[in-house]
Amino acid sequence: MNKRILGLTLPNIITNITVPLLGIVDMAIVGHLSAKHIAGITIGTSIFNLIYWNFGFLRMGTSGFTAQAYGARRLDEAVRVFVRSLAVAWTIAATLIILQWPISLLSKVIFSGTDEVMRYAMTYFFVRIWAAPATLGLYAIKGWFIGMQNSKLPMWIAIFINVVNIVCSLIFVLVLKWDIAGVALGTVIAQYSGLVVGLFFARKYYGRIFHRHIDIKGSLKLREMKLFFKVNGDIFLRTICLAAVFTFVTAASGRINDEILAIDALLLQFFHLFSYIMDGFAYAGESLVGRYIGARDGRNLRICVRYLLLWGLAMTALFSLLYFIWGKEFLSIFSNDATIIEGAMNYMVWVMVIPLCGFSAFLFDGIFIGATASRTMRNCMFIASMSFFLVFYGGKQIFLGSFNAPLGNAPFVANNILWASFMAYVSLRGILQALYLKKSVYSQVN
Repeated sequence: MNKRILGLTLPNIITNITVPLLGIVDMAIVGHLSAKHIAGITIGTSIFNLIYWNFGFLRMGTSGFTAQAYGARRLDEAVRVFVRSLAVAWTIAATLIILQWPISLLSKVIFSGTDEVMRYAMTYFFVRIWAAPATLGLYAIKGWFIGMQNSKLPMWIAIFINVVNIVCSLIFVLVLKWDIAGVALGTVIAQYSGLVVGLFFARKYYGRIFHRHIDIKGSLKLREMKLFFKVNGDIFLRTICLAAVFTFVTAASGRINDEILAIDALLLQFFHLFSYIMDGFAYAGESLVGRYIGARDGRNLRICVRYLLLWGLAMTALFSLLYFIWGKEFLSIFSNDATIIEGAMNYMVWVMVIPLCGFSAFLFDGIFIGATASRTMRNCMFIASMSFFLVFYGGKQIFLGSFNAPLGNAPFVANNILWASFMAYVSLRGILQALYLKKSVYSQVN
């Protein structure tokens, strides 16, 4: 079982780490142009992060349905899931392209900047929006490969996309002098190149089952589409809650003061780093849990969950130790501002408990996605999100004297309240899903 878990996990971790490189490469290239270019691309990428994050269900829902079909040896159903997911992805993408002008106007309301910065941001937006069919199509393809117990193909696709993106952006910006539009066009070409490679891999490795079982009309039957949207609708609502909490954390940090905003941005990098590792195990959980539920194999399902949690505990111990020993050095990678780094050290206790509070939430997300237990995931996220705001405002009432107390009056206390709220939210997600494990996951094979 450990071999199966690690065989799926390691490529997933590499994929997770390479995905953020798209934004990092774009930022590095425009960073040599001007500060306004940096601000413009920051807003531009934030717009797409906000859009695409909400459609993450295209990957998660696809992997769960596919893994269960694979486990049940229903390759015909696996093919139908592939067609269904791509159809939904491309329908959403077409809608985004059609609505690009209203989206741009709404973006100007949400994000603020000088006229020049917003001009750069909109230039980036109106070029990159044409990559929507490729980006969302890749979500579906990646989820399908994971469900088919193959995490190496998404890894190679992610690496290929980054290579193409780097080459194209460098040529368009530094050689052809196409400015920020060149950066966006490089991303568009990279995404479509990745889509072509993904479809090529699908045909190369699974062409026989597609040829035998392809049924576009049957894939889009109303009953199957309703179940697909029911599960993905739950995941969509869960994602909205997730985005709301992270957006509130950033907004609250800014209301304390600019220094705390910078400090918390650095501290969250510890959370993101740990999430890249744990999501690798979570994706393995999606693949294996779905497979064993589809095969009605309760014994291996329980063994898989047990081993995933043991690996989570091992990673928790390792990362807590790494953060304790080299936390300050890690901060220095992202900033050379001694004041910000010293300020961040005052909150390192929260960094060291991130792995303990968060590991089970990440792993159970993968387990419940594999089981397509989306309703339970959604409800647990609702409760955990409410707990975040209850702890935050309760903390303000107790330690700052009022729900409406200005956060900037006591920055150290206010930021500790914010981090305590965030840890309560992350912890409760894992605890609640653990309580529902038997009812929502194991019961499917009893």
